[in-house]
Amino acid sequence: MPDTRHHRGPDPHDMAAFGPSALPALREAVADLSWMLGRGYAVTSALKLVGDRWSLTERQRLAVRRCACSDEALTRRLRHLVAPDDLHGRAVLLDGFNVLTTLEAALGGAVVLRGRDGADRDLAGVHGTYRKVEETRPAIALLGDQMAALGIARALWLLDSPVSNSGRLRGILLQAALERGSNWQVELVFSPDPLLAQATEIIATSDSAILDRCGRWVNLARLAIDSAIPGARIVDLSI
Repeated sequence: MPDTRHHRGPDPHDMAAFGPSALPALREAVADLSWMLGRGYAVTSALKLVGDRWSLTERQRLAVRRCACSDEALTRRLRHLVAPDDLHGRAVLLDGFNVLTTLEAALGGAVVLRGRDGADRDLAGVHGTYRKVEETRPAIALLGDQMAALGIARALWLLDSPVSNSGRLRGILLQAALERGSNWQVELVFSPDPLLAQATEIIATSDSAILDRCGRWVNLARLAIDSAIPGARIVDLSI
């Protein structure tokens, strides 16, 4: 069935799954899974144990998995996090789909997860196909405004070339850069993850696998949400 959505909006079950009454169990589950990851448990089996213990739905389990990390991983991620004041005049590599869909979700009223490391993540992600929605251009504009406010001198957006419509998104980003007078480059690459993980420049992502290997990173999606989307539906599982 083709994807006909026009918004990156909320799932109809999220009000109950991530409402105030669900937060205590979700936070306990994040703590439990983080503890197990720190002791070498495989994430799949550990997540099943934790999810069963707290009677979590599949969507709640996905949220817990995205928000948890071991103490060691947490320490590393925070040590490599670049402060906003240190971004002036710097170049930043963006994990394009990762950052953009998080902002689209925030603008569309969907759940945005705040993980143990403080990074903001959406629940949907991109799985083979990207569909432009009504929040796409506003999200791009918001990111552009945030990067300008931080004094970022140059941005290189990396987009997964195997993802359908990545070429169209590249055109939208380049047009936005032209209209704004921004120094943006947009590259389609088969797999951005290893490039981001090995980059000498500062990167913008909330992808846990990249954060556990990268040099320096900026929490760009959260900075943009905190500064410009006061009504964002943040589910804070960092506590």
